[in-house]
Amino acid sequence: MIILGILLCMIAIGFLCWLLFTLAVFALPFFVGVTTGMWAFNSGAGWFGAIIGGALAAGFTFGIGQLLLRTVRPLWAKLAIALVFVAPAAVAGYHATHGIAKHLMPSDAWRIAFSIFGAVAVGVAAFIRIVGTAGPGQPGQGIARA
Repeated sequence: MIILGILLCMIAIGFLCWLLFTLAVFALPFFVGVTTGMWAFNSGAGWFGAIIGGALAAGFTFGIGQLLLRTVRPLWAKLAIALVFVAPAAVAGYHATHGIAKHLMPSDAWRIAFSIFGAVAVGVAAFIRIVGTAGPGQPGQGIARA
């Protein structure tokens, strides 16, 4: 029975890690949506208005980010836009890994080391997903013309 509990715990941690890596791209739009929804609720929009306003703000944030990644030409600007989306994902990865490590490791130094590793891993995964969902660049980009 103990082995079954350990296996189920490992499966649950694996599933949560997969979920974190998959949803890390949406950390910034989620934050914007929640913030907008709370503002709308506190300004008297009610539950329904807050949910609709938050969902629209989150979708708008993600859409604008994707549009900017597709249309902006300089590489440094694309990297800056991607980093705006990656930074909240890395923070979420740090805190998620720290929460898991807190239950597994007694040493503070190792907890922080694993949390930093988790933040880097989630940040890299979010960067790859952000760049991958932006699609190809503009047609003819990189072609020299005479």
